[in-house]
Amino acid sequence: MSADEDVRWLEWVTKQFESIAGDDKEIDLDEFKTALKVKESFFAERFFVLFDSDGSSSISLDELLEALDLLIHGSETDKLRFLFQVYDVDGSGSIDPDELRTVLKSCLRESAISLPEEKLDDLTLALFESADKDNSGAITFEELKAELEDFPEVMENLTISAANWLKPPEADQKKRQTPRYLTRAYWHNNSRKLLFLCGYTCLSVALFVGAVLQHRHNSAWYMLAKGCGQCLNFNCTFVMVLMLRRCLTWLRATWVVRVLPLDQNILLHQIVGYAILGYTLVHTTAHVFNFVQLSEHSDFSVWEYLLTTRPGIGWVKGTASVTGVVLQVVVCLMGLCSSTFVRRSGHFEVFYWSHLSYVWVWSLLMVHCANFWKWFVVPGLVFLLEKIIGIAVSRMGGLYIVEVNLLPSKVTHLVIKRPQFFHFKPGDYVYINIPVIAKYEWHPFTISSAPEQSESLWLHIRSMGQWTNRLYEYFRQPQSPVPSPRRLAASLRRRRLIKTPVGNRVFGENHRFCNIKCYVDGPYGTPTRQIFASEHAVLIGAGIGITPFASILQSIMYRYRRRKQNCPSCNYSWCENIKDSEMKLRKVDFIWINRDQKSFEWFVSLLTKLEMDQADGEPEGRFLEMHMYMTSALCKNDMKAIGLQMALDLLAKKEKRDSITGLRTRTQPGRPEWAKVFQKISEENKGKVHVFYCGSPALAKVIKAQCEHFGFNFYKENF
Repeated sequence: MSADEDVRWLEWVTKQFESIAGDDKEIDLDEFKTALKVKESFFAERFFVLFDSDGSSSISLDELLEALDLLIHGSETDKLRFLFQVYDVDGSGSIDPDELRTVLKSCLRESAISLPEEKLDDLTLALFESADKDNSGAITFEELKAELEDFPEVMENLTISAANWLKPPEADQKKRQTPRYLTRAYWHNNSRKLLFLCGYTCLSVALFVGAVLQHRHNSAWYMLAKGCGQCLNFNCTFVMVLMLRRCLTWLRATWVVRVLPLDQNILLHQIVGYAILGYTLVHTTAHVFNFVQLSEHSDFSVWEYLLTTRPGIGWVKGTASVTGVVLQVVVCLMGLCSSTFVRRSGHFEVFYWSHLSYVWVWSLLMVHCANFWKWFVVPGLVFLLEKIIGIAVSRMGGLYIVEVNLLPSKVTHLVIKRPQFFHFKPGDYVYINIPVIAKYEWHPFTISSAPEQSESLWLHIRSMGQWTNRLYEYFRQPQSPVPSPRRLAASLRRRRLIKTPVGNRVFGENHRFCNIKCYVDGPYGTPTRQIFASEHAVLIGAGIGITPFASILQSIMYRYRRRKQNCPSCNYSWCENIKDSEMKLRKVDFIWINRDQKSFEWFVSLLTKLEMDQADGEPEGRFLEMHMYMTSALCKNDMKAIGLQMALDLLAKKEKRDSITGLRTRTQPGRPEWAKVFQKISEENKGKVHVFYCGSPALAKVIKAQCEHFGFNFYKENF
């Protein structure tokens, strides 16, 4: 660091010290724990002892500066010496197995990882036996240093939370970057959407100008109101066209998908919805000012113009003003209830029921505007036809939930008897109605089973709102026995009906067979239908966002098995050619990001089966690669986690499976470094890369920006 940076760092540390130190200008153990923000007191106590060089049971500013200078500016050897002292609890100059076990146990708690005591013993022995080169029964500093040399990524930035917390914020001297929306990569990767929005904007401007010119002999306020009114005629119809799910699903299978941004219909629907809100506000405001002008030269007041039919404005008994006021209120309420904080805060029902008022909006528009029916008639008939078909399909043939599994992280796994006429593509979604939960509510969920599973339909539903919580609690309640003379025969029929793979069956109090009536509307297509036209597909799921990829991965592996070859003389297996007219895939990378260990449990059995199905040797390398990330776990270069991550790596190599998930794929701590992940994918040269994402919108923006940088196509799951 330069002299100026050192001065700045010193000022920053002093300021942070003063914010946590007491009146005595010293930091005691409790204050140190609070500042360090560690979950496990072991590390706070060990760091405190090492920082407290004079043994006074408190840390002065000078002691803190000396210790942090070592951790931030010190050499690798200095940092390793500090790490060794943390592990050497008794100060004997060596680390024995019991000390190492104590440290690893604290590491597990710090990273929110829960493992059996036997597994902790295995981890301890794996790391100890690897580091104790001379078999002396203790690890010396030189042996620990030699062991760490096998983990070069750890040495890149060995640190602790306190050092990060006390690092000064970076100076605002970074070169000003070009805004993302002005980059060539952004325009190239979003060309269809941007061209569509340009066309939409030009059409809106043309409609507005045309209406203004048509009424140019009236007042300015009246012209403004008429211009916005004409745009509302178009937008209030177009917003419906964007939600014709069956038509859009059909169009996705045609050449139109290469021209129009069909995969972003939800985003476009939201944009048009906000445009409607804006137009209505301007339209109403312009009419109010126009009424103010009219009231000055007529016998009617402003309130009579707005709230009564006396002035006779409108083509249906002078109701234009009254219906306009009602429409303004309804549109504002729909806009408010459609906002992200309502939909994502567990109040989906508020959004759902308020959105059904679109029926009243269209009805009132018919009365309010004499020309609206001309815009509405054709799309309205198509919309009505879609609804009739949806109701007919959902009611045709009784569908029943025949099996339920309550999985970790409050995930409800529903197994539905699949009707013969029900055909879908991997990644599609359906709307489901379960009368015993809510008689009139329909909710969208991705199908998690593969189309090749002909007898059952799977849905994995995470409890995140009122309806999903009611569903989970309904099946969590003890099942009351119902007397039936043929109870055992009925149970046996249900067991034979759904032939679920053994690896995915869960028996016990969280598993039950049932016979509950439900209705399904769909299926509807999503962007993930593009996956089989890709050469290199990258599937990224965050949390429950894995559900679309559950179906896709299973379908891919069903097709993979059909091409799998086995040598008759030995156990060697391979896949000669995975590409065909239906599937061009050469490589699939599956990335799953979870917050904690339990979030992996509900889907691990399927992933294990996929790993076992894959051939051991293939001409072009491994076809399906999995990458697991656990964000609550501390990164490898954190002193509070380095020992644990080394032990997990060593034990995974020894047992050929991960201790956290049980998969062959090692679970990585922390968040993915997307630049490095995509750089590696780019270097594989397996063909055009298509990235499919399902998860939080915040992470979607990060991944999309990286995709634009590397020239990858990005698709986000929406419904």
